[in-house]
Parts: sequence; structure tokens; C-alpha cells
Amino acid sequence: MTGLAREKVRRSFSSHAAGYDDYAVVQKLVIERFMERFCDSALKPARVLDVGAGTGRLLAALGDQYPQALLHGVDLALGMAKRVKERNPGLVVACSDAEQLPFRDGSFDLVVSTSTYQWLDNLDMAFAEAFRVLAPGGRFCFAFFGGNTLHELRNSYKAALAASASGLPDRSHEFFSMPDTLAALRRAGFAAPAVESDTEIELHGDVKRVLASIKGIGAGSASREKGRGLSGRKVIEGMVGYYEREYCTAAGVPATYEIFYGHGVKQ
Repeated sequence: MTGLAREKVRRSFSSHAAGYDDYAVVQKLVIERFMERFCDSALKPARVLDVGAGTGRLLAALGDQYPQALLHGVDLALGMAKRVKERNPGLVVACSDAEQLPFRDGSFDLVVSTSTYQWLDNLDMAFAEAFRVLAPGGRFCFAFFGGNTLHELRNSYKAALAASASGLPDRSHEFFSMPDTLAALRRAGFAAPAVESDTEIELHGDVKRVLASIKGIGAGSASREKGRGLSGRKVIEGMVGYYEREYCTAAGVPATYEIFYGHGVKQ
């Protein structure tokens, strides 16, 4: 993965917390699919942690499914953590990093996360932390965006950057692969690890609306590299043109999201 500016990620999601749910169409679908896959009535967790809780939508679903459970959430962005507390005053919510969870070893029976881990430089520390805070027999279940996510946008950007001969650095976001993810689960110590892939495609009226939907949730470029004035604007214009030529369809402008759904058990 390219180097990510963690502080940039934190500030962006914090500032977009109030309007996040207006744009998070795919993220909402991921939560629905996640609940269907992993959170059946056979589970009886007493203590649950959501890593990267966002606005609290997954926690609300978990509360409905497991009314007996004590729910906790963490999010790197203070604005998101505050949003969760506004919606669910009774929940325990911390503003904290997925790689440094503020809980004791063995604190939870179920650790979950959706649409979060793609914002890390590597998965090892976050998965190790999930393993650490799980009690023996506990389950770790997650969903995040994988390698084919927004391939239309990323391919268009790379083509425009190459055509510009501007010398600008490549600021596109690179996502984890499925082998990366499965290997990180195994290194963390999880038994019976598994990862599978699914795809969701959003259709928009034009490329600008694709960009607006991404920006609306706070998911702009988190690269440490900086843009460069007029040259950068010319690359963006070229990217929009390439996207329109190569990917527009009669049904609309597609934005593809690949989602990895994974799980493991702490024995």
C-alpha cells in the first residue's frame, strides 16, 4: 500500500461525520450483508466491540440482534465518536486507533469492523489488536474494501497522470488483496481464518457525482504526497475525461466496490 497520512484520514472523517450517512450508500449495504453473514441468533456474545464505528449504524444493528450484549465502539475520528454517542447515549465509545485499542486482553466475545481497515498501511497491527482483546473462543468478523475497489477512478487517474507528463507523484489509493488479508489473519493467530469477496456497483449521473459521493463521506486521497496547483488540476480534468470515455454506460457512470468479508476465531 502507499503511505497513508493517518492524521489526514482522522481529520477528514471527523469533519464529514454529520453528513456521512447521506453519502454512505455502499457502506450501508455492507452492514446489511455483514449482519446476514456473521451475526445470526446462534451467537450469544456478552461483550461486543466495533472497530471503526463510524456513525454507529453497525452498533445499532448489533444492539437489535443482541439486546443482552454490552456494546463498545472505537473510532479514530472524534467527530464520528461523538456522532455515535449522540445516537446511542448508553454506549461505551472511545476515540482511538485500530492499532492501539484501549482495552484489556480478553475483554470481548465478538470484535467486528466494517469499511475501516482499508485506511491502514498494513493489517498486522490491527488484526493483532483484535486478537488480543478477544477472549478465548471469541470471534473476529470484518468487512472492508479490497483490491478492485474504484478501479474505474484509479485507472482513469493513472492514465491521466501518465499522459500529463507532469512529474506529479501518484496519489492513488492502493487497496489490500485477498491473499494479503488472509495472511494477516493467520499471522495474528486466528484459527480457521476465511476471506471471501463480493462486489457492489454504484451508478451515478456523471463522473463529478462519483467524486462528490466519495468526498461526501470524507474518503478523499489520504496519500502523504501533495498535489501541485495547475498541473494537478489538469490531471483531474484528464481523469474525468478518461473516465467518461472508458466507463460511461447507458445506465450511468459505474463506481465499483470490492468488499472482503472475513472472519477468524481465537482458540
